[in-house]
Amino acid sequence: MNKENELLDQGVMLPVMEHFYTIQGEGAHTGKAAYFIRLGGCDVGCHWCDVKESWNPLLHPLHNAREIAEKAASFCKTVVLTGGEPLMYNLNPLTQRLKELGCTIHIETSGAYPLSGILDWITLSPKKTMLPLPQIYTVASELKVIVYNNHDFQFALQEAEKVTRNCMLYLQSEWSKRDTMYPAITDFIMQNPQWRASVQTHKYLNIP
Repeated sequence: MNKENELLDQGVMLPVMEHFYTIQGEGAHTGKAAYFIRLGGCDVGCHWCDVKESWNPLLHPLHNAREIAEKAASFCKTVVLTGGEPLMYNLNPLTQRLKELGCTIHIETSGAYPLSGILDWITLSPKKTMLPLPQIYTVASELKVIVYNNHDFQFALQEAEKVTRNCMLYLQSEWSKRDTMYPAITDFIMQNPQWRASVQTHKYLNIP
């Protein structure tokens, strides 16, 4: 193993596709200022993914985890780790430094890889192509199921049976299907009021 791969394995260096200060657009924390750190690399392979350019980690330069943490904390104390699939990497060094700097750490994950790091809010967005590991269902803060077609409602119900009673339940239309799927989501929620609708408000606001 060369030195670069060793640092990557340790989480000292991470492939960062982009990092930016914006407003959280989805789920329970919609509307909250947050600094996003998007890591490159994902093999879950959702055909409707809107950041396919994040899939190949080799396309994204390695950044020092502590330096990225310090940059994020200088803007905001709410930091969102996303991807790609952020749990492909050892998140201990990054999250340890963020905590030292007083940050609250959110993650958006498919749950297909083992948990690492210090995480305050876990958004579990399960995918049929690569189901979450059993351990993550017990710690998920919110379950966010992307609805691409009517079959996804049954998948959502199946996944909801695996999380705890305190986990918030969200349905979010895949963006290109929003005109047809949000009416269906509305009907579903009215029949299953434990669920909530999540809308990608950042796309309407034209922000990252």
